[in-house]
Amino acid sequence: MITRNSTATRDPAAVTAKRPRSIFPGTGAVHFSTRGEYGVRMMVELARHHGAGPISLTEMADHESLPRPYLEQLVVSLREAGLVQSTRGAHGGYQLTREPAEIRMGEVLRALEGPIAPMICASEDPAHSGICERMGFCNVNHLWTTVRNAITTALDSITLGDLAVPRTSHPFHSQPVSIETLTAATPYAQAKDS
Repeated sequence: MITRNSTATRDPAAVTAKRPRSIFPGTGAVHFSTRGEYGVRMMVELARHHGAGPISLTEMADHESLPRPYLEQLVVSLREAGLVQSTRGAHGGYQLTREPAEIRMGEVLRALEGPIAPMICASEDPAHSGICERMGFCNVNHLWTTVRNAITTALDSITLGDLAVPRTSHPFHSQPVSIETLTAATPYAQAKDS
């Protein structure tokens, strides 16, 4: 019998040897897709520009090293969820519909990925409850529901504002400079002091 864990050899030593675990995401038990990752990065970029007017997809793509065509797809879901609004015209682009501190990351990831569901039987979407034929008697459902609740609690405890804090190492978003520092460095301010 061949299974997904079968080895290609009949050597007994090879059969008992353990395969090394992958260190790369995508094969783990709980995983968010590229859609979630890129969408969160795009939302953080919008949060960094909040209050400064719309930002173009090209600028967001450049600042976060993301593919612009992918952002075009993601912004549709974010707009439908009421998280982002668009402005047309020469100075158009996208901006958040609310303050970054009011947007929970669980809301963002649900808009991008759908309901949180480590397993179909533990999905947030009630429509999924009848899909698994073991639903009425499965002892393991408690595990998956507990995992889902832990994930949703963590995601809903973090806001977009929490993630939008400038980092000195980011090539486009260093720490903000105070107005006092800027005005003290101008030639006008220096001439006025002398």
